[in-house]
Amino acid sequence: MTAPIGPLRLRLLLVTLALLTTVTAVVSSLGAPLVPALARDLDVPLEDAQWALTATLLAGVVSTPVLGRLGSGPRRRPVVLGGLAVVTLGCVLAALAPSLATLVAARALQGVGLALVPLGMAVARDVVPARRLGGVVAILSVTTVAGAGLGYPLTSMVAGAWGLDAAFWLGAALTGTTLALAAALVPADTSRPAARVDWVGVLLAAAGLLGVLLAVSRGEVWGWSSGLTLVPAGLGLALLAAFVRRALRVAHPLVDLRLAVRPGLAAPNLVAVVAGVGMYAMLTLAVVLVQSGTPGPGWGLGRSVAVAGWVLVPYSLLSVAGSRVAQLLARRLGTAVLLPSGCLVFLVATLLLAFRHDTLTDVLVAMGVGGLGSGLTFSSLATLMVPHLPAGETGSALAFNQVLRTLGFTVGSALSVTLMHLLGGVGDTGFRGALLVMAVIWLLAALAAWRLDRRAPA
Repeated sequence: MTAPIGPLRLRLLLVTLALLTTVTAVVSSLGAPLVPALARDLDVPLEDAQWALTATLLAGVVSTPVLGRLGSGPRRRPVVLGGLAVVTLGCVLAALAPSLATLVAARALQGVGLALVPLGMAVARDVVPARRLGGVVAILSVTTVAGAGLGYPLTSMVAGAWGLDAAFWLGAALTGTTLALAAALVPADTSRPAARVDWVGVLLAAAGLLGVLLAVSRGEVWGWSSGLTLVPAGLGLALLAAFVRRALRVAHPLVDLRLAVRPGLAAPNLVAVVAGVGMYAMLTLAVVLVQSGTPGPGWGLGRSVAVAGWVLVPYSLLSVAGSRVAQLLARRLGTAVLLPSGCLVFLVATLLLAFRHDTLTDVLVAMGVGGLGSGLTFSSLATLMVPHLPAGETGSALAFNQVLRTLGFTVGSALSVTLMHLLGGVGDTGFRGALLVMAVIWLLAALAAWRLDRRAPA
């Protein structure tokens, strides 16, 4: 445990942790609204430009359990500071990047920021009094989602006014400021031993995910039955299977898979994946819709990058409101309704966007409803998990939930455009088809969350 700290320092530390979760989410989402513009400016296919976002999320998936292990005990403070330094470096490199390949590499460095979120929650658990912990964890959970939404308009406004590199310089300034505050306020934890890191597991997970995502994102171009698609998909699945086998056998696995399926943890972990897929698929498709086509009749709204970014402001604002609704529902109806309710609200938002997307008003309404579902869902995950976790396992378990959430983001980012191409191309048919697939997934997730939550101990 960390040493007790005074009220003023505690307030400043909580502000710093909220800034950490918000800023890293803002930086991680910097590439999303720029994907269609990157495709046009660099004269590359949309699915190639999408890797400016997918690489960030993939790096987040792999680095989260690594930093979760490295950041236990006495190494937590240097890991948090080092992670923020890596994100800042990634922003600088992205601002100076001369090509798409360099930009993708820089965006991967920025993805390390997603791994800092569970470490921030672990710090909060150590220093916040028990009576306030639930509310603090809920706020830190939802600031991640709100930050992703805020990243869209920030990126769009700055890039529209001063160019793409200016958006990344802004990210460097934000993370640099957060790094300075964290260096002054984040305490060290010297009471717990440092955890081991299974580096073989890291390599298996990274290579496996890369193979699967490469096949998913390029299958439409290479052909789904082509060897170029089937070979990386097969190798990726084999490596992921080897990762699971190793995680169940070694004494110190990268991810404790047995812990993840315990009663009280299974439902939040399942919904983390589905919510991540649905959230990023919806946001990505909305951005494509707003920037595609030309103003007037036909598919697509033909608007600028700036407009595409501001369209997602209702999502960000209502995600914060959704966290308050979650607390109200928990008090009135109990916690078992939280995850199914969040999934069903997301389902409504997905259907709204699928069937009503002819005007900016239609998109704004769907994004607002989606933000409400996002706040309901993401603010509940850590809140539901923490009571079932020993203090020593909090960082690891929340890191795994963050891995699942980011894995969902990654799959949603890569899958959304692919589904649209597969189900009818970039147009009304493919757009609606991709969203209807997401709607079915949301319905199944709501049913599964309700069923699993009933197994959870009181």
